[in-house]
Amino acid sequence: MVHDLYQEIILDHSKRPRNCHAMDDANRKAEGYNPLCGDRLKLYVKVENGVVTDASFEGSGCAISTASASLMTESLKGKTRAEALKLLDKFHDLLTTDTEAAKDLGKLVVFCGVRDYPARVKCATLAWHTLKSALSESGEVATTE
Repeated sequence: MVHDLYQEIILDHSKRPRNCHAMDDANRKAEGYNPLCGDRLKLYVKVENGVVTDASFEGSGCAISTASASLMTESLKGKTRAEALKLLDKFHDLLTTDTEAAKDLGKLVVFCGVRDYPARVKCATLAWHTLKSALSESGEVATTE
């Protein structure tokens, strides 16, 4: 039953992604690419007084990649840079370890099943790697390789 709910949320966000548009007034931007799957992403983040006030993305990717970007942009709003990076670490732990990483992840916990498919972990983390690049303002294309 819970598995079905998780699938439903991922499918909903992949078919009807939230915050899927360019953002002209973003003050942080980064691009991401997953060569294994072909997912491409451009992330836009608006940070004001150290807090993420808005986030959006555009690009093309598989259902997991698109849903992850959609849910990530929803989860970031109102977080400080440090909180956003901590959320990234927790999300990565959820996908790669059997720890209690799901704590404090809210809807993002729907990706816990991705851990069983190592190749799909890169799909789910592309947006997050891109976020790290955007917040560091490195200008580098984030990659899952």
